Amino acid sequence: MKLNIKGLYQDLKKGVKIADEVQRKTATNIQGGLGYGQSVFDPRFKESLLKRGVSARQTPAQFVGAYTSRLIVDAANDGSRTYWWRYNHPLAVAQKGVEYGVNPIKSPTARALGAIAIAAPAVAASGTYDLLNPGELFRPKGYAQKYSEVGSEDRRETSQPGQELFERFFMQRTGEPLKYETAKQDIPDLTPGRYANYQNFLYNEKGLFDLGIIKGTGENLQGVPEVRALGFPVTIPMAAGFTAGSIAARQAMVQSRTQTPAGKTVTNFYPGRERSVRGIVGGAVGSIAGVAFGNMLNAAIATANRPQLSPVSEYTENLG
Repeated sequence: MKLNIKGLYQDLKKGVKIADEVQRKTATNIQGGLGYGQSVFDPRFKESLLKRGVSARQTPAQFVGAYTSRLIVDAANDGSRTYWWRYNHPLAVAQKGVEYGVNPIKSPTARALGAIAIAAPAVAASGTYDLLNPGELFRPKGYAQKYSEVGSEDRRETSQPGQELFERFFMQRTGEPLKYETAKQDIPDLTPGRYANYQNFLYNEKGLFDLGIIKGTGENLQGVPEVRALGFPVTIPMAAGFTAGSIAARQAMVQSRTQTPAGKTVTNFYPGRERSVRGIVGGAVGSIAGVAFGNMLNAAIATANRPQLSPVSEYTENLG
């Protein structure tokens, strides 16, 4: 079979031209706040090509030409890397779920309040700060202050409270674990084995694919499961709080659902201020309930993880 070089070149060129038209329209929409990104992985680019008759099966050369253009545009504009920069933190990922929950709220201010109502209990449950410890600037149990005095025996005090609060609440940093003796004062059931295993998990384990991006342990300092994504702790109560809060916020705003003659379900939300209030209250209640459920699950896991010691009577009988 003779290869038609000229025809192949024309198809590649046509694919590039179609890609340019699609991407030029997309760029215009982005400026207007309606478009999507310039990543080669965005499925909407493929969908746009299909509408113009370009596909890997039917027009492979045009498809290759279009994606060659897309790769060049992606590389020049950090299209794919923008996704990484946007979603390289667990809280950024969780924010997408929160947006699903509060987007029906029309007022930007009320929508922001709804997002805070969901996020505040959930983030507190991550362990990056302890709301019950205001005297030590909300330092989480078992962890040192970032700016404790150099050479201090007890690193639960800080010399820079302003910087400490900034890093704890804005940067979401937990700090380093205290030395074992001090950490045990915070966490009475902490054992040397659990402490050593957690230190090894923090500083030596590389996690998934040995990249150090995501890793998990069945027991953190408190004896419950924890996942670290780029160093940020993700716990069951946190995940449950974000999930339940986002779902509850949206459901609280639904007044009714109707079916169209075509069988499509249409969601009808409460109007105006009532929708906003319902969304904010629903998100807060759902998040708190999710965190509470997660804490109950953690308590059950922690109890199961603790070594089962024989009762004192057994030791007494053996001595006798």
